Amino acid sequence: MGEDFVISEQLAARPWHAAYGTTLPVELPEQRHPSLAHMVDAACDLHKSHTAFTCVVPNGMNGSLSYAQVAEMSDAFAAFLLTSCGLQPGARVAVQLPNGLPYPVVAFGVFKAGCVLVNTNPLYTPSEMVHQFNDSGAEVLVIIDMSADKLAEVIPQTDIRVVVLAGVSEFFPAIPKMIVRGVQKVWSKTLPPVPKLEVPVLRITEALAKGRAAKVEVAPHWRDLCSNDLALLQYTGGTTGVAKGAMLTHGNLLANVDQVQAMGRSHMTGHECILTALPLYHIFAFTANLLTFFDIGARNILVPSPRPVQNLQRALENYRVTWITGVNTLFNGLMNEEWFAAYPPKHLVAAIAGGTALHQSVASRWQVITGTRIAEGYGLTETAPLVSFNPLSDLAKPGSIGFPVPGTDVLLVDDDGKPVASGLPGELIVKGPQIMRGYWQRPDETNEAIKAGWFYTGDVAVMDEDGFLRIVDRKKDLVLVSGFNVYPNEIEDALTKMDAVLEAAVIGIPDAKSGEAARAYVVKNPDHAGELTREAVIAHCKVLLTDYKVPRSVVIRDELPKSPIGKILRKDLKAEVKAEFAGK
Repeated sequence: MGEDFVISEQLAARPWHAAYGTTLPVELPEQRHPSLAHMVDAACDLHKSHTAFTCVVPNGMNGSLSYAQVAEMSDAFAAFLLTSCGLQPGARVAVQLPNGLPYPVVAFGVFKAGCVLVNTNPLYTPSEMVHQFNDSGAEVLVIIDMSADKLAEVIPQTDIRVVVLAGVSEFFPAIPKMIVRGVQKVWSKTLPPVPKLEVPVLRITEALAKGRAAKVEVAPHWRDLCSNDLALLQYTGGTTGVAKGAMLTHGNLLANVDQVQAMGRSHMTGHECILTALPLYHIFAFTANLLTFFDIGARNILVPSPRPVQNLQRALENYRVTWITGVNTLFNGLMNEEWFAAYPPKHLVAAIAGGTALHQSVASRWQVITGTRIAEGYGLTETAPLVSFNPLSDLAKPGSIGFPVPGTDVLLVDDDGKPVASGLPGELIVKGPQIMRGYWQRPDETNEAIKAGWFYTGDVAVMDEDGFLRIVDRKKDLVLVSGFNVYPNEIEDALTKMDAVLEAAVIGIPDAKSGEAARAYVVKNPDHAGELTREAVIAHCKVLLTDYKVPRSVVIRDELPKSPIGKILRKDLKAEVKAEFAGK
């Protein structure tokens, strides 16, 4: 009872409300739509003649879809899932696509079919794909055709019943599409042959044709969806190192859409055009770029891959981009491009940074070059993702992640869950309508993460007298590589599958390009000692792990620091790294 009193007393203060002024609502209004399918339908009807998405490849070739086309095509894909695939409400559909025109068609079609979207990284290895598809129980897979060579290994180990292939230049006009695919086949050789499988494999154009031919009215399948229904399984790591699905409901995502819009509304012109270089399968771009800007009728410029950063040149030069989302390394990379520094986007209004810490030097230089601000947000997969936002005004505080977004409460607590005194660091816990329902089929981990409605982020923060937050440490051992969560246990598990490795430990080290990178400490297996080299370790990891998870640094040791009970002490290795990089 005493603790509850202290908590309620702290919350009663809510110092960040003073910073809201007259422009931000203290509480969110009632949700405008029961589900994402309702939101998509309303946006398509209101903005039917406007261009919704334009996909731009590095040479400037492009294709576009209007809101009316997105409405028709997503209906057709929903009909395909319901009829040809026989999916029931709540069935999971894995989508393994880069940014491109097929992504919104498929994602919105999944929602309209009353099914659950399972976002999957196109760069995943077969072992990562098998885990995610089996854990989620996915029945249909929509995958980029550049990854077709993985299917022969993956599909027999899963319950996937139908595979749909889509290309980077899908839905482009005929000639640009032919040229792009020709380059992929002949020059870059990135289109592998499609293997023979025991399940049906078809192109997305065939799937849409089947959906149209079914002549099924789709609306009855989504009209009864409500905010509590599951919309998305967004996979994230954990202290166990095993990727698990955060269950995000329609209500979670719709609330976060309203929260993003509340924070950015003061800088929205009514004619928005957003550059989407970050992958839509990541929760940051999924909510901020795809959902939020679709809801307001914006044009979304999709770039399939932002690497090298010069891939963005045609998209920025040829379109009236008003907003950009990115991570620190993307903004820094853009400013190091001569073409960008000399001719920054003329119509840019603002940029949003997230995923990893925004360096103040980058934010300051960006404002000088573009004349606009970068606003830093903070969030997690489990919070759909936005929790706090450094405002697009003179109130912004450098080095801060801002204050909680409307409708959100935060507390800083000690290891016993009790609120810390003002100005002291504590674990950041969050309560709000954007908090996930829990982890898919993992009640124990859900109960560990969510207590009495509060989500325990694992991040240690301090709050100033105005309610602005600053992250000072992470309780969890995750490594943040270019905004992606990399969990040491997952890499350690891969390392110990190598015969030459007896023991392994992984921690993060500072990295100029990606913010952080993984470093592996390995101990030789006496029976295979001659086989253990840095090059061999990295080559081994590349087979089992996505590129950003592969250690960039390998240290071979005779032994690792351990506790009396034999637990490897990552904290001792972190202390070594801190001393190593001190002053650099």
